[in-house]
Amino acid sequence: MADNSLDQLKKFTVVVADTGDFEAMKKYKPQDATTNPSLVYAASQLPQYKNLVDDAITYAKSKGDTFEKKVEIAIDKVMVNFGLEILKIVPGRVSTEIDARFSFDTEANIRKAREIIQLYKDAGIDKERILIKIASTWEGIQAAKVLEKEGIHCNLTLLFSLVQAAACAESGVTLISPFAGRITDFFKVKEGKSFAPSEDPGILSVRNIYNYYKHFGYKTVVMGASFRTKEQVLELSGCDLLTVSPTLLEEIQNSKIEVVKKLDAGKATAVPKVDTSEKSFRWLLNEDEMAETKLSDGIRKFAADLKKLEIEIKKKLEH
Repeated sequence: MADNSLDQLKKFTVVVADTGDFEAMKKYKPQDATTNPSLVYAASQLPQYKNLVDDAITYAKSKGDTFEKKVEIAIDKVMVNFGLEILKIVPGRVSTEIDARFSFDTEANIRKAREIIQLYKDAGIDKERILIKIASTWEGIQAAKVLEKEGIHCNLTLLFSLVQAAACAESGVTLISPFAGRITDFFKVKEGKSFAPSEDPGILSVRNIYNYYKHFGYKTVVMGASFRTKEQVLELSGCDLLTVSPTLLEEIQNSKIEVVKKLDAGKATAVPKVDTSEKSFRWLLNEDEMAETKLSDGIRKFAADLKKLEIEIKKKLEH
């Protein structure tokens, strides 16, 4: 019997689960897993994960000099607790996200990353199994540059443009997450039409970044993210990694579509080098309406979900 499409995809690409649902991870057997504040908030509302939140509350009550510090510690511990459970399931790495409200503060990102790594270390987890997720702002990329030199691996998220990707690579970032689906969303609204997978602006953006990296020989790896359809995922077969929601993983697993390797490092075409100085970065990002819009929108949405989690945490800490 022919392999299902998911098994075929895994021959070309490392498949990562984009979820806070442990049962889904057990089912689809991804190499790695990613979470974000939205996923963790949603999962934290489920009764089966109540113990992870309660443990974080107990931990935070014994730490921190002020109530606000206890809240901050509790949120970090919730994120790490989810990460610890994920690491019992996946053989590889888990991505744990920094507070989106630090997106324009280099020093805060560095401090928070070190604190999260220490929480994992206290739980017996080596930093090699952790990716710290930081928004791909100029400040976030500069923070990642410092952290990578300390051996703290980073996943630069909310990435929508080549200049963001180029700056990450120049800074020695371990991994980037270009958001294909959100790019597609933008252009569907702007142009009032749908796109075939091979002409999809989100897919073309990830492909362009992949080819840029391979052409210039960067060590940073590309993990396509934020997919809307299984066809989008399969169109990026051959990408270093792809992080996929459980819904789409199920669709791909239930499919027998033949998966062909679409991205190939050996066939990366020559492209001009991008100027990644700060003034060039800020200008090129500003000139890219889609990237600038989706970056700020993504930061706001992650911050909003973190605030919801914060409200829940405050209620529990007050009892």
